[in-house]
Amino acid sequence: MLKTITSKIKGFSANLTKINNHPISKATLIIVLFLDLFILVSIFEGLSDHTRQLTSPSEYIPQYCRDIIIDEDWNDENRLTRTANIVSRYRGSYVYTHNQLSKIHPICTPLYESLQAIKQDQTLAKDLSALIRLRSQATRVKSELDKVRGAYDTSLLEQIAKQNAHAKNTAALKKQVSSLTIKLNTLSNTEAESSLLLHQNTLMMQFYGLIENSASKNREELLAALRHLNFWFPVKRLGMEMIFLLPLILIFYLWNSKSISANRTYQSLVSSHLLVVVFIPVIFKILELIYELIPKTFLKHVFELLESLNLVAVWHYLMMGISIASALALIYVMQQKIFSAEKLNQKRIAKGDCQNCGEHLAAEHNACPACGFTQFKPCVHCNKNTYVLGRFCRECGGSLVETD
Repeated sequence: MLKTITSKIKGFSANLTKINNHPISKATLIIVLFLDLFILVSIFEGLSDHTRQLTSPSEYIPQYCRDIIIDEDWNDENRLTRTANIVSRYRGSYVYTHNQLSKIHPICTPLYESLQAIKQDQTLAKDLSALIRLRSQATRVKSELDKVRGAYDTSLLEQIAKQNAHAKNTAALKKQVSSLTIKLNTLSNTEAESSLLLHQNTLMMQFYGLIENSASKNREELLAALRHLNFWFPVKRLGMEMIFLLPLILIFYLWNSKSISANRTYQSLVSSHLLVVVFIPVIFKILELIYELIPKTFLKHVFELLESLNLVAVWHYLMMGISIASALALIYVMQQKIFSAEKLNQKRIAKGDCQNCGEHLAAEHNACPACGFTQFKPCVHCNKNTYVLGRFCRECGGSLVETD
């Protein structure tokens, strides 16, 4: 059974690079690889669109809901700014946004509805966006004022020390400081008046009431729901991805089987490549699931434990050991499977090079003039000259491996 599986794998591998047992041309290989790349990109895009139908944790429990209820970091000082930022992003978005109420957790629903009411109030939403712009402008003016004031102080000290003979520069800087100070005070007063009016708005007051009530009552329930969702969402997503991928696997497998049995060589080449391509996202998505199911804080806890025991060096030793083992495994695969001595010999024979040193030889040379290696030996089957390191006799086709 093992031999049967091995022969099937070898036959399938041959279909990837050969047509009628002859290697495909470089131009054909490039065309096939471009097709592989296009299909692979299309599969990943299709997976993204397909899994978007699932409600993600960030959609079911929006970030603002987590901040308000779980983290409890919305307070009297920052809630106006945070609300204004959410509304400002919504008003500045060019992407169509539809009602997602059915996707929101019931605990977050009142907050969502209240925010939607604020967003849909054109006057209120405009005032909140204006507040953000006002604060941004005040920040820029303050930064500019600090720079000019520093330059003014330096110029003033130089003038006092009589290092600056020209007082005009100091006077100009003083005037600029005065102008920026007045501008900053005006912006600050306008911002304070705007903030006061916004705080007194009915919709804003209702939203603030929800924040105060929700944060104290629903934290544990929402936190448990978020943990459950974060654990099971990757599993559900993989299920959706497999629903998308399995029909493609089945189609490409049946196509490949029919092509091979009917000896359709060109279709066998393409279908074999596509069958390999479709398994790439399968492996990738399974590994992604394994990574997400393993708690991402596990390694962090291990490192903290090693730090507490003053054994941080163990971590570095472990990483170096894993790196060495990985490098050894990669070298073995490359040397034994991809660049093996047998494959190297076959390439040298095909190119007419010396089987020992790789020097190119003329057709009439029986031995290599560079290293002296004899290129031919009598075949045990037909007694005619054949390559010393060949697998089969070049005259009768008899196997030379068994006699070595």
